[in-house]
Formats: sequence, C-alpha cells, structure tokens
Amino acid sequence: MTPTLPKGSKKLLNAWAFYDWANSVYSLVISSAIFPIFYGALFRAKGITEIEVFGGSIERAPLIFYVTAAAFVVVSIISPLLSGIADYVGNKKSFLKFFCYLGGLSCIGLYWFTLENIYFGLACYFFALIGFWGSLVFYNSYLPDIAFPEQQDSISAKGYSLGYIGSVILLIANLVMIMKYDWFGFESEAFPTQLSFILVGVWWIGFAQYTFRFLPKGSTGHKVTKDVLFNGFKELGKVMGMLNEDKRLKRYLVAFFVFSMAVQTVMLVATYFGEEELNWGSDSERTTGLIVSILLIQLVAVIGATLTSKMSAKFGNVPTLIVINMIWVVICVYAYFVTTPMQFYIAAGFVGMVMGGIQALARSTYSKFLPETEDTASFFSFYDVAEKIGIVIGMFLYGFIAQITGSMRNSILFLVIFFIGGMILLFRVPRKTATA
Repeated sequence: MTPTLPKGSKKLLNAWAFYDWANSVYSLVISSAIFPIFYGALFRAKGITEIEVFGGSIERAPLIFYVTAAAFVVVSIISPLLSGIADYVGNKKSFLKFFCYLGGLSCIGLYWFTLENIYFGLACYFFALIGFWGSLVFYNSYLPDIAFPEQQDSISAKGYSLGYIGSVILLIANLVMIMKYDWFGFESEAFPTQLSFILVGVWWIGFAQYTFRFLPKGSTGHKVTKDVLFNGFKELGKVMGMLNEDKRLKRYLVAFFVFSMAVQTVMLVATYFGEEELNWGSDSERTTGLIVSILLIQLVAVIGATLTSKMSAKFGNVPTLIVINMIWVVICVYAYFVTTPMQFYIAAGFVGMVMGGIQALARSTYSKFLPETEDTASFFSFYDVAEKIGIVIGMFLYGFIAQITGSMRNSILFLVIFFIGGMILLFRVPRKTATA
C-alpha cells in the first residue's frame, strides 16, 4: 500500500507534475502535429475535399472543426457536474483515471481512422479530446491540495516544462519512424503514422501510473446517496455565490476568460495559418516547415515557463501577466505581416516563449486566489469551463472574420482586441499581497 505523502513533499509535487509529461503527448502529436497532417492526407489520397457525413456534404477542415467544437461544448457542460460530484464523494482520483483512460484508449483507436470508417474515427477523435481536457479539470484541482502557495508557481511551471519535453521526445521518435520508415522495415509512411497514435495512448496511460500511485484520493468524502447525482448543481451554486463575494477572484476570472480566449485560439490555428498564408514552395517543404515550427514552439515554451515563474516571484503574478499580454499584442501585429518561412519561425519562437509562461502562471495565479476550501475541483471546473467556452467563441469569431474578409490575417489582428482587453481587466484585479 502506497503511504500518504504530506502536502508540499518533493515526491508528491513531482508525481503531480509528471502527469503533464504523460498527457501532453496528446496535445502535440494529436492536436498539433501528426494527426492534422494525417487527416489532410486521407482526403488528398482520395482526391476529395469534402465528404458525405451527418446527413450532408462537409469539407474536411470544417468537419474536424465542428467535431472539435462539439467536444469542447461537452467538456464545458460535464466538467462542473463531475467536479462537484468528485469533491462531494471524495474520489477525485477516480475521475482523473477515468478521463485519462478514455483519452488514451481513444488515441489508440485513431489507428483505425479511415474515410470508409469515418464515424468511428471521428468518435475516437471526439472522445480523445474529451478525455484530455476532462482529466485536466481534476489534475489542475489537485494543485492547492498538494502544494503550498509559495510552491505553486514553480511546480505549475515544472509541470508544463515536463509536458513540453516529454511530448517533444515522443514526437521526434514518431517523426524518425515516419520519415525513415525503411529503417524499420515498413513499406511506406502510412503504417508508422497510424502507429504513432497507439504510442500516444500507451505513453499517456503508462506514465500516468506514477502520478496515480502517489496522488491522494481526494478530499474527505461523504456517503454516496441518491442526492449525490444533484450535488454538482448545488456545488455550482455555492461556488457562484463565493465568486460574487470575492472581488479579486471574480475579476481575475473575467480577465482570464478574455485573454485565454485569444491564447487558446492562437494555439489551435497557428498550424493552419502557416499552412494557408505562407508560400513554402512545395508540399514537403510545407510539412517540414510546420513541424519545425511546432517543435520550436514546444522547446522555447520550456524556457518561457521557467522565466515567467522567476518573473512572477520578483514582480508578482498579475503584473507579470499584464506584461505577457503586452507581448502577445506585439506578436499578433507582427504575425499580420508575416509572409516568409523565416518570419514564421521568428513568430513561432516568440509564441513559444509566452505560451508556456502564460498558461503556467494563469493556473497558479488562480490557485493562489482561491478561498480556503476543500471543494477545489468545483472552483477549477469554473476555470476550465471559462477556458473551454473561450475556445468555442474564439474559434467561431476567428473563422467568421476569416470568412467575411477572405484572409486569416485579419482574424489574427482581431485577436489583439482580446489581449488588450485582458490587460485592462488585469489592471482591475486587486492585489492583496506582494506575491499575488
């Protein structure tokens, strides 16, 4: 039986952070790199741009966007309910395991993604996304449970850093297997590409076992009764009431919603922007260039998360977030004028520097602002829902502006409004302590 580790212990903190190492391979390999290229190649191999699905003819890009949006809507709806139940019953770790296994097994299922098997493939993509983001609700909610306030910035940054490093390692291994398929005795790059999806699932589930071994089960639970089913809604009401009474936390959540909307949209559309708006010369150069950009973002993000943690320790969380939003404004304006691959690499480098920093610091700042309570999962579900609703709104506005103006550049420039809005709202967040 694994002994219960005290709050703040090095082994407990490392075990928590290690889940980022386990699950981040999904966000890089599935969301950003190999799967998007594989998905487009399926259609190009058949010489088609649209497919009959869901009772209508849909182009390939909107189809995957619609499935992505639908998954985020589901996550934003079920997260508050499940987190409330988890805090009430005290089985937070069971929910974390469930979503981890759901996501990992769904990634493995992507091995059988074909146009002839489109419904099964889309279902696997759908549930993999739900598994990834659903598990983050409970993973993030552990932060105030396992770390003291003075530890939260550094361990949050360490988690993101481990995630970036681990995901890059697996991505590079997959790319070698795909691009040098003859070294491994494969006849083409098709099989190793599909095999990479299996490796993501195995990596995610396998390395998560270290986290599961040492994380506590959760807060002290209550006896399971029929009322538990409705407890999530009761917890939402309590959290909403506490938010109304806590001006600092409420204002920070509003600011987070605004700037996170822009950050998450940039992360999701960066590859598509580079693919459509730049002249790469050839398809192979385009693929290589985009993968290099993704790797650059991941590696630089490790440095960015670490530097941001040090800046927040010296200047405070909120002032540091304000500065990072200012940098995002400059990046978006610069991206509007990007036309060459080298310019895109420069933009990718700066995106990586602030992407890792703003994600890690936003999470730990919210954790510091929470009131004294055992219902941390319910509070973090609000954080998670704000992020997911922001993604849905951001992606819709991005696509809508690109559609009516005929250029994704105008959409990138439009995101400046959200970063400026986030800065203004952060200035309105009361700072009760020097570190917060």
